[in-house]
Amino acid sequence: METLEIAGKALEVDEDGHLKNMTDWNEDIAKEIAKAEGIEELTNRHWAVINFMRKEFQEKGDAPSIRRLTKESGVPTKELYSLFPKGPAKKSAKIAGLPKPKGCI
Repeated sequence: METLEIAGKALEVDEDGHLKNMTDWNEDIAKEIAKAEGIEELTNRHWAVINFMRKEFQEKGDAPSIRRLTKESGVPTKELYSLFPKGPAKKSAKIAGLPKPKGCI
């Protein structure tokens, strides 16, 4: 298990860099993770996806796949890829403080 300093806190992460403990997450941590992932600023559209991811995880116990994310978040696929380049489901889950979605490589 690895520990990273994010937003001034030492937090445990898994082998993919996702937070081990969802309760460690807050918006400041999300902003720092986003910067580390190459996203300088989280816009309202980013937050819409992040909040959708967290809500889905709380309700269903798993982060949504890219397919579900596209169908149910209200954010089209092309926009998801522009908001979260190179893997929107995995990257948005990471920023949202969630485990990697099942089905993501």
